[in-house]
Amino acid sequence: MYNTLNIDADTLRQNKAEYTAREIAQQPDSWQRTAALVEAQRTQLHAWLQPLLQQSSLRIILTGAGTSAYAGETVAPYLTRAMERRVEAISTTDLVSNPHEYLLRQVPTLLVSYARSGNSPESVGAYDLANQCVAQCYHLVITCNPDGELAKRASGSDNSYSLLMPEETLDQSFAMTSSFTSMLLATLEVFAPQAAQLPALAAVTRNLLENQLPEIQRIAQQDFKRVVFLGAGGLKGIATEAALKMLELTAGKVDCHAESPLGFRHGPKSMLDDKTLVVLLQSNDAYCRRYDDDLLAELKKDGTTPWILCPADFADTSALAEAWLALYYIVVAQALSFYKSLALGITPDNPCPTGEVNRVVQGVTIYPLESGSASE
Repeated sequence: MYNTLNIDADTLRQNKAEYTAREIAQQPDSWQRTAALVEAQRTQLHAWLQPLLQQSSLRIILTGAGTSAYAGETVAPYLTRAMERRVEAISTTDLVSNPHEYLLRQVPTLLVSYARSGNSPESVGAYDLANQCVAQCYHLVITCNPDGELAKRASGSDNSYSLLMPEETLDQSFAMTSSFTSMLLATLEVFAPQAAQLPALAAVTRNLLENQLPEIQRIAQQDFKRVVFLGAGGLKGIATEAALKMLELTAGKVDCHAESPLGFRHGPKSMLDDKTLVVLLQSNDAYCRRYDDDLLAELKKDGTTPWILCPADFADTSALAEAWLALYYIVVAQALSFYKSLALGITPDNPCPTGEVNRVVQGVTIYPLESGSASE
């Protein structure tokens, strides 16, 4: 019988887990298709982007809500270093509620928007507010839904470019998995491509999916009540997204936190007990890794928690640059969250069937920004 994430089709169907399992498992293939899609548009993208990037004063903001925001938080530090220019991550939820604190009228701005559906109120609101508040505003919309409101706005505007992800990345499950990683990978392929990275990433991730899932499943079945994900730099963005995946897929039954290894000592370390799992996302940068290793040694010495998971132990990831390593780490976290959801008797495809939270955010009113306000 056909298995996905080491679970047969009938069991997945009975537990309403088919979509989530498939969308986690398909990611190495979806990454290849995403890279091919970007490459097919390379000439067109270059013609649109280069005049913007030649402006030394151009501000680049990566934005989205929830998981989409964490794509920006993950990749912004890496792009800042790779492009040798400041790249910022500011969520649409911040841009919409406080536009006057984030948008500068006289500073040319490229807003890179991430959206699975492109229909969330904040995604559309941030797009419109940026046009209203910034004199020279440009938009690169990276989305999985050609029929979403954000894609429609971008496709009809001279100051915008809409980059659509492969069809299968419009995740049908509640939690964003392949949509998140494909949009993140597309950003790397657009702004800082490295030919050797994708094959290396796909290889270690396929090895994970083919050989390491039983160990992840075993860990998920342990009786931990909290998880803390730790990562520095862009890996803190992945730690935050990993915490959200665990929180979403367990319907809030597992308490989740994210911090940097150094920040963890400044108070959050007090949460550790014998019901807490620590997931340490270790850096591949030799300097940064020293701080990760110091904390790992300290945690083992303290013995406060018996549960410490280092995803780097599953494979040789040394060939991966930080942002590409982040993609491998989030697949580990997605699988861990998926198995924990099943262990708790929750349905991963729709962990909140009573509707407290929704696949596309509902109930948000976007208020008009009056002319003459602080940001005008």
